[in-house]
Amino acid sequence: MSNIREKLEEIERQTLSPRAALSAETRGRQRPEKRHPLRTEFQRDRDRIIHCKSFRRLKHKTQVFLAPFGDHYRTRLTHTLEVSQIARTIARALRLNEDLTEAIALGHDLGHTPFGHAGEKVLNRLVPGGFHHAQQSLRVVDRLEYEGKGLNLTFEVGDGIVNHSKGRGEILPEGNNNLPMTLEGQIVRVADVVAYVNHDLDDALRAGVIKDKDIPTDLVQTLGKWPAKRIDRMVEDVVRTSLEVDLSKIAMSQEIEEALVKLRDFLYDRVYYNPVAKGELRKTEKIIGDLFDYFCHYPEEFIKPYPQEDSLERRVADFIAGMTDRYALGLYERLFFPRSWPV
Repeated sequence: MSNIREKLEEIERQTLSPRAALSAETRGRQRPEKRHPLRTEFQRDRDRIIHCKSFRRLKHKTQVFLAPFGDHYRTRLTHTLEVSQIARTIARALRLNEDLTEAIALGHDLGHTPFGHAGEKVLNRLVPGGFHHAQQSLRVVDRLEYEGKGLNLTFEVGDGIVNHSKGRGEILPEGNNNLPMTLEGQIVRVADVVAYVNHDLDDALRAGVIKDKDIPTDLVQTLGKWPAKRIDRMVEDVVRTSLEVDLSKIAMSQEIEEALVKLRDFLYDRVYYNPVAKGELRKTEKIIGDLFDYFCHYPEEFIKPYPQEDSLERRVADFIAGMTDRYALGLYERLFFPRSWPV
């Protein structure tokens, strides 16, 4: 059966672009392992991510709207799946490695806190040395999963995970600053923002935070009115522009990239930082701040003893970052709300 994996590796060599990352040529893992008889190295990474506990918890973590009651609002898990779908479409069209692309996409947000970016901001202020979800995602797969052993992923997957985030910075900066080393990782960096600007806009409309008439007219004319049309427009542009530069990098046309950035800025101004969101941030600050302080003073019941070389504050941040929204709310109630006296 060992020939099956070798045949898959040979298919990659024969069918993928010369610019693609080949699983047989990975830079390896932190701890060397015997290769699998059926699966390539990047397939193994994808499967390890899907089966880990941090991935399952994404289904109860906020994307934008905290603990929403509606069934159709995105969660961190559905966001991850949408990123994976968009990224794989681009990778396939460019004849790049879909397995590597998918593994990076599925793992890119494993380190996100409860309550979305609001929770991340609080931990960043509380933890010595700061906190960033992309670095935490790498920490999850390298040092926290499997009771501190980590998933032992390939270098290429870890690189794509830690370099996927851009905030309000450049999506595809010139040079290699903060860019993943592989084209597959760069695809995920683009697919992440393509996914969230579209689904966050859709969720904001559903929630009534904004209305259709609020969306700038020039963005509608350039990108389209409906989510499927906008995503299709962006994906086609990435594929076409990347081919025009002979896959020297993953690229977007100036017109579409400027429209994408403008749409992202619109969401920051009208959705992420609107008065309702700021009010929720204050609640989040209270919850996470109180939990952080409690665990730093009483770590015995909850805080893991690993990684041993890290400070208590960093390990407390690991515990809080791993929480789902509902677990954080439930634990807060248990620790800080008075209990009814039994009769």
